[in-house]
Amino acid sequence: MNYARFINQISARRQPSIIREITKMLANAPPTMIPLSGGLPNPAMFPFMEASFKLNDGSQFSLKGNDMKQALQYISTNGLESLVHQLKLVQETVHNLPGDFWSNRDLIVTHGSQDGLAKAFEMTMNQGEGIIVEEFIYSGTLAILSPYQPDLMVIKNDKDGMIPSDLREKLAQAKTIPKLIYLNPTGANPTGYNLTAERRREIYQICSKYDILIFEDDPYYFLQFGESRIPSFLSMDTDGRVLRFDSFSKILSSGIRLGFLSGPRPLMNRIVLHMQSSLIHASSLSQVITNELFKQWGTQGFLDHVHKVEQFYRQRRDCMSQAADKHLAGLCEWSIPEGGMFLWIKVHGVEDTWDMILEHAFKKEVSLLPGKPFMAEPNKPCSYLRAAFSLASEKDIDLGFQRLAEVIREEHERQSIKKK
Repeated sequence: MNYARFINQISARRQPSIIREITKMLANAPPTMIPLSGGLPNPAMFPFMEASFKLNDGSQFSLKGNDMKQALQYISTNGLESLVHQLKLVQETVHNLPGDFWSNRDLIVTHGSQDGLAKAFEMTMNQGEGIIVEEFIYSGTLAILSPYQPDLMVIKNDKDGMIPSDLREKLAQAKTIPKLIYLNPTGANPTGYNLTAERRREIYQICSKYDILIFEDDPYYFLQFGESRIPSFLSMDTDGRVLRFDSFSKILSSGIRLGFLSGPRPLMNRIVLHMQSSLIHASSLSQVITNELFKQWGTQGFLDHVHKVEQFYRQRRDCMSQAADKHLAGLCEWSIPEGGMFLWIKVHGVEDTWDMILEHAFKKEVSLLPGKPFMAEPNKPCSYLRAAFSLASEKDIDLGFQRLAEVIREEHERQSIKKK
């Protein structure tokens, strides 16, 4: 592939930081190397000596000595070398990647997947340029894209995700073909929809035909509630056109602020150059903690953990679905999500949920999100709302939907009074 056409002028002008490059070289330097190059602070002046961690399975580990020094020091922008190696093993195992997959691709550790996503857009987007998105899209992505004033090619979706026939039709009619497509294919935020394997393959073929770069933003990949995980775009990437964004936020900790980005090396290198001049690297402390966790678990232990996480959220999903049946039947419609953390609800008889949710629901002490912030075309009214089943207890989920039903009925009453 010709990756140059996906790189904007700003990204093309980025140059390596000599300090960052030397820091990377020092990671593999012999112990006899005398470090007079970088401005690395002396560990003797760090006030932290040791940290201990107890896991919920009862096991423990500690950071001390050289491990603690590494956790508090500058590291390579690409990420802690041993963690990068482990994450490549995870990708190979989970996505069934071929043995030569990393020969022309790379993986970098990011400060959460959203920072990686922002830098990928900053590498590729130009003012007013086209990009393909679904009609309902993660609001954080819209916030990243908004300053570019992009020309959005909005594709319809249903409970099985983006509709390939609509994508094919719009591309056939387009005067200019967008060079990017953004997809949140698993447990999508806000809809909870899973893009089916058949549609993923069809969309990949369409993107291959039109030479479109695929941004696979997949933080909910390990929160799938079907019998088996749906193959990722990364797993079918024969062309080298997929940038995959993974996150630890939903499966380890959101506060640890770690994600990892996999994709073609020419594009990964551009993102690393941006990181060198901005955040320098994702938290070394978070990376060392996560690396120690993998030392305890191994790849299989990690997969066992995410299976428990998946089971937990499946139970919460079932609880919210039951609460919806109990309290919202006749007032709303919804599809049971096959992944993620959200129930996407269409409210009958309410053209736009904004005021109802942000004003009236909040007064009844139930917090939800109106659908409008997730619309690719926000100038239109939106009758949807998003409910998260991740944090509230099962008892509170039931009570919350009871209150939501009251709010909807009161909204219907207000509207009937206005009509009179």
